[in-house]
Amino acid sequence: MNALIKRIITSQLIIYIFRCIIGFVIGYELMMNYPKYDLFWVLLSIILVISPEGKDSRRLTIERVKSNLIGSAVGLGCEFFNDKPTIYVIIVGIIITSIICYVLNVMNMARVAIVALLIVLLQPHLSEIELTPIFRAGTVVLGCIIGFSITLFSSILIRRLKKHYKIIES
Repeated sequence: MNALIKRIITSQLIIYIFRCIIGFVIGYELMMNYPKYDLFWVLLSIILVISPEGKDSRRLTIERVKSNLIGSAVGLGCEFFNDKPTIYVIIVGIIITSIICYVLNVMNMARVAIVALLIVLLQPHLSEIELTPIFRAGTVVLGCIIGFSITLFSSILIRRLKKHYKIIES
């Protein structure tokens, strides 16, 4: 039994699958329990933020959260600039998002930021509420918080288990 536990807590694949399943179940339950709020974006953001276990796990998750926030903020800015974004506004949004990612040293996560930008700008509004882009950005942020929490708490649990089973970090 100890060998099985040791194998599980040292397997990046198993840990990543476990985190994704937890994130999916949380996001799916929110989406199903609150269907009128278009919470698919919470689910998508959770999965985008979760990282496999490793020495850079927390850093990667934080970078993914930052990039989601960058893309959402730029998307909101573009939406306020022009509530029916044209291809030119979206291109400007991509440029601004990329520049901000570069300045904040998260270029390796720029694609995540651009996905968040496109979520806010391009996804058709399912409701007639004028604040839909703000709400969508909020769902992206909520997904980031949930995904970060899953990574953080599972890392703490894994570290404790590794200490208990005297597994040395490499």
